Amino acid sequence: MLNDIKHDAQTRMGKSIDALKHDLSRLRTGRASTTLVDHIKVSYYGSDTPLNQVASVSLADGRSIVITPFEKNMVAPIEKALLASDIGITPTTAGTVIRLNMPPLTEERRRELAKHVSHEGENAKIAIRNVRRDALQHVKDLLKEKQITEDEERKADDEIQKLTDRFVKEVDTVAKAKEEELMAM
Repeated sequence: MLNDIKHDAQTRMGKSIDALKHDLSRLRTGRASTTLVDHIKVSYYGSDTPLNQVASVSLADGRSIVITPFEKNMVAPIEKALLASDIGITPTTAGTVIRLNMPPLTEERRRELAKHVSHEGENAKIAIRNVRRDALQHVKDLLKEKQITEDEERKADDEIQKLTDRFVKEVDTVAKAKEEELMAM
């Protein structure tokens, strides 16, 4: 029972780290990355379809993304979806090829993004602490039902705390790496 609780807590904490990494990968750092447009949906014959299913997305160089639609008539809907998205970059179209040129980030914008990164890191830490709270509550419930002893409860509490500390450190590491990437322009 205790192992199940600890394993569940570890899995959920790991998912919090994965969610943080996913959110931070979508953050624009001045360097081109295809993950910047992964979340964009394009109207394709009446249904919202992910961009990578209607066009090939690649990097031309370190500062630009090239989007080549599989069908010529998809250029306008892709442009419209890019303009409506939250990436804040105006697409440039040359025939059937759409380019997204990454402008260099200003110092002020980098500081804003660094604050956003630390805010996202804080949210991930809160999620991890909520998982810890749930796990500790499950352990207390087992103690109340007299399914475990007080010594087992204390040991489980310590192990859950160590697990929490490890994942909080990992959040700090991920956030610090992203902040350094932002500021090293």
